[in-house]
Amino acid sequence: MNFIEKFFSKYPQEKIIKWFKNICLAEAVSWFFLFTAMIWIRTNPDEILPIVYISTIGSIHGFFFSLYLIFLPAVRKIYIWDDEDSVFALIAAFFPFATIWIDKKLARFDRE
Repeated sequence: MNFIEKFFSKYPQEKIIKWFKNICLAEAVSWFFLFTAMIWIRTNPDEILPIVYISTIGSIHGFFFSLYLIFLPAVRKIYIWDDEDSVFALIAAFFPFATIWIDKKLARFDRE
């Protein structure tokens, strides 16, 4: 993980926090669109448009999911999370819309 810390050390903390908050929101929104794509592919499995839609949205969601996981070590260091908070933030990536909760509740300086 040294290479991740080295990469993020070039940027100020405010910028990393701003990026992380945007990634949390984008990951949740992309999950919503992925859910609509899953419903659409189930209702029209023989058409080409739902297949293209789910492939595109799935790739976008995977990109934001990966960014979220890449940013977690840097954000952990900024907010001084303990192991429990870090594992909770990691597990939240696998649940729909949980990254918004991480952004609003866990990623704050004034929490106890």
